[in-house]
Amino acid sequence: MYYTTGFRRDEIQDLVAIVYEQDQRDATEARLSWPPVLGLFWSVVITLAYLRGNRVQWELAETYGVSQSTVSRAITGVTPLLAQALRSVVPTAEELRADRQYIIDGTLLPCWSWAAVPGLWSGKHRTTGVVVQVAATLEGQLSWISDPTPGSRHDLYCLDQSGALDHLATYPPIGDKGYIGRGMLTPFKKPPGRELLNWQKTFNKSLNHTRATIERVIAHIKTWKVLHTDYRRPYATFKTTISAVIGLIFYTLT
Repeated sequence: MYYTTGFRRDEIQDLVAIVYEQDQRDATEARLSWPPVLGLFWSVVITLAYLRGNRVQWELAETYGVSQSTVSRAITGVTPLLAQALRSVVPTAEELRADRQYIIDGTLLPCWSWAAVPGLWSGKHRTTGVVVQVAATLEGQLSWISDPTPGSRHDLYCLDQSGALDHLATYPPIGDKGYIGRGMLTPFKKPPGRELLNWQKTFNKSLNHTRATIERVIAHIKTWKVLHTDYRRPYATFKTTISAVIGLIFYTLT
């Protein structure tokens, strides 16, 4: 079970209790948000397995001995409950500490291309998806993940929209060249017609070495394959799915 979900059985039981409490808070009438044939425990297990591996629903149905529609109902019912229940453990931009220095970078969460949803194409990544901004400490501690924006948007726009820089004036965050112009520590661009000076090359090398930390943090986030490979469910569910996974990531850090 751990290798398909990333959680031990006792940890899943804790999540089941959290999801059940959230369902009771949300309920306006007597109803279940998960298929009775599975029950809540196995509905949570299947949802975690889907999020962890971005597994095809037919394959999950065969693995757990139910129909594809039952798997779909489990994922549809449990994912929003996870997102809501774990919202309190997800840091906001306002919670970034002014007395800490962070490294910030953007990453694309890929999805299918929907004709009815414009603006998903990222020229930088040559695919469709949404962009999130990620902040980590110099030691590699994940500190914040922004709300998603369409993949066509530049990292600088996404960071501006998040408001994160409003709280980090004391110690300017570190970023790549895409963040030039916002008071962050960024590498020097090569000037037209000449090479960088030696001290500028040394600065860039040192800064890029430091920035490698955020790449490792993002790689860890994308061990949740639903954030790393094409999202196949309806686009309207993508933001909730992202919120659920981000909640689970920070839940494991508490």
